[in-house]
Amino acid sequence: MKRTATTILATAALLLAATGCGGDDSAGKTGADGSKQVTLTLNWVPYGEHAPFYYGLQKGYYSAEGIDLKILPGNGSGNTVKQVAQKQTDFGWADSPVLLKSVASGMPVRSLGAYLEKGPSSVEFFTEENIKTPADLKGKTVGGTPGDALYATFPAWLEKNGVKKDEVKVVNVDAAGKIAALAEGKVDAIMGFFHDQAPTIESKTGKKVDVLLFADYGMNLLGTGLIANTQTLQKDPELARKFVRATQKSWADAARDPAGAVSAMVALAENEPAPEVLTKQLTLNLPLLGSEGGPPGVNTEAQWTETIDLMSRYAELKDPGAPNAYWDSSYAAQG
Repeated sequence: MKRTATTILATAALLLAATGCGGDDSAGKTGADGSKQVTLTLNWVPYGEHAPFYYGLQKGYYSAEGIDLKILPGNGSGNTVKQVAQKQTDFGWADSPVLLKSVASGMPVRSLGAYLEKGPSSVEFFTEENIKTPADLKGKTVGGTPGDALYATFPAWLEKNGVKKDEVKVVNVDAAGKIAALAEGKVDAIMGFFHDQAPTIESKTGKKVDVLLFADYGMNLLGTGLIANTQTLQKDPELARKFVRATQKSWADAARDPAGAVSAMVALAENEPAPEVLTKQLTLNLPLLGSEGGPPGVNTEAQWTETIDLMSRYAELKDPGAPNAYWDSSYAAQG
């Protein structure tokens, strides 16, 4: 079985979460060979977006920094942020809007950089629906999950594009059930991350899927990125710098070698999608990286300010602060 140690660690993390026990104050235990044993918890079970991490693991980028990395599956960005806040995992991979709400609620976490600078938030539907613009959603039924950033900002996105919110029927669907709801015809479209879900839907149904990205129609929310506990950053900033450095290299090189990244994920991950689905997911993911050609994970204050403003206006982000209340820009190298 692939990555048996990963499965054991994932089970342990879930048990800690269930009991509410926090982790040790120090991140990255030192192994017998002097390397730091570090865990990264993903935002979800492994899919194509995560391939760069496995690529860096296979290529030795983390071990070159003295890091013995274990990648753990996640169960939603909210749960990943909680695990980082409770020190049940050393680093996390989580959606930036979820991070904002978590920090506002008092969780001691910070972003070390959003890697998906163009957010993957979208409305997804079968091509046969003939939806070309937001206006074509009038009279349609759209499935969404209450509590997430897509659901919260969807009415404002509609209005921004000349569609009144009562012209579209929104049906509440559990996050894990959205794909099935679309496949079974219970809804005409769903809110979701297109680079993850669209290839999965096509694989399951044999039907072509089209999408409308929020970012293409006037509303961009920063996507997933690295997060860490603030105490980890205070006690061992050098570990965070090494981890970010290895991650940036992993993502930059995976973008140049997508086939190699997919192969690494197939070899090292567990319960990953089929290679053809992984390939589609990663291919759709890569254009969401920064458009300026700089290192992955390097953001600007303007990008964070835009996301903070949108979350404050439409997603009940209370008492929004400046970007540095949520994001530490000092770890991601400028190139």
